[in-house]
Amino acid sequence: MKYVIIEKSILARIAAFILRGKSVAIVFGKRISLSGVSKEDFLKDSRWLKHELVHIKQYERYGFFRFIFLYLIESIRKGYYNNKFEAEARREAEK
Repeated sequence: MKYVIIEKSILARIAAFILRGKSVAIVFGKRISLSGVSKEDFLKDSRWLKHELVHIKQYERYGFFRFIFLYLIESIRKGYYNNKFEAEARREAEK
């Protein structure tokens, strides 16, 4: 699976602010954007990497815009943690 990692991402910094987190990764398509963590440290964390790779697969499964729409609706209805896409990513990362 091909993907690109972007360090010091403004989008990830915004996500960190919204989520009130220090270290954040956010996926758009095949791009993993990071804030508060280096690419090297992110790649060392196999669970975190697996989690974000699940999101890349979700984009592939649903398509770029459809996935963003479904993800946002799910987050509004159930919140970030209970979002089914996040739950799937957590489950897969534990394997």
